[in-house]
Amino acid sequence: MAINKILVSQPKPSSDKSPYYDIAEKYGVEIVFRPFIKVEGLTSKEFRQHRVSIPEHTAVIFTAKAAIDHFFRIAEETRFNVPETMKYFCTTESIALYLQKYIVYRKRKIFFGKSGKLDDLIPAMLKHSGEKYLYVVSEANKNDDSVLDKNKINYSRAVMYRTVSNDFTEDEPFDYDMLLFFSPSGIKSLMKNFPDFKQDDIKIGCFGAATAKAITDEGFRLDLEAPTAKAPSMTAALDLYLKKYFKK
Repeated sequence: MAINKILVSQPKPSSDKSPYYDIAEKYGVEIVFRPFIKVEGLTSKEFRQHRVSIPEHTAVIFTAKAAIDHFFRIAEETRFNVPETMKYFCTTESIALYLQKYIVYRKRKIFFGKSGKLDDLIPAMLKHSGEKYLYVVSEANKNDDSVLDKNKINYSRAVMYRTVSNDFTEDEPFDYDMLLFFSPSGIKSLMKNFPDFKQDDIKIGCFGAATAKAITDEGFRLDLEAPTAKAPSMTAALDLYLKKYFKK
């Protein structure tokens, strides 16, 4: 089966300079952006039920841009004025830069890692051991927090949002030759929407080890996986895959 139509299970890029558009033009394929999951914020009432007090914390840990959005939303809804002294620890530079949507970006109070893992942040956290950290997570978060416990970081987990299935409508076509996933939740949504889904010749790719495991656990064939040494991003991995595929 030829690869003509690719589903990327993420929102459409905000910029028309996305590498996905270059790939579509380069190989003459159609790329459709259609998330399998969507983020839903907890209400302020739901958040209060967890009995976590934001004002008691002096620093925040972010592992996703969605966490930033819902932290500042909950702060506003609970009438907490985030002080300028608040420090922010982000697992990537991209997440750190996203803070500019809400605050003035100052390097002395914003720290970020390179690998996207909490481990990268530990040295900076230990230098600021006097802080009390608020770790903003999703309801289904399964990150390995043991690294925080192991290093005796003083933190509280704050559940502020959840991911839910972004269901397909009955008249919505599902005629893709390739599917790209970015989280285990996306695989769960696929099975919820299409319980009788059979892969056959459909190619499946993913980003991240956890997503790869979710795919193989369902018994599906994994055709493309990122990141790798040669392809640190999904677009780089897709470009390499299509280059080989169209050379056949």
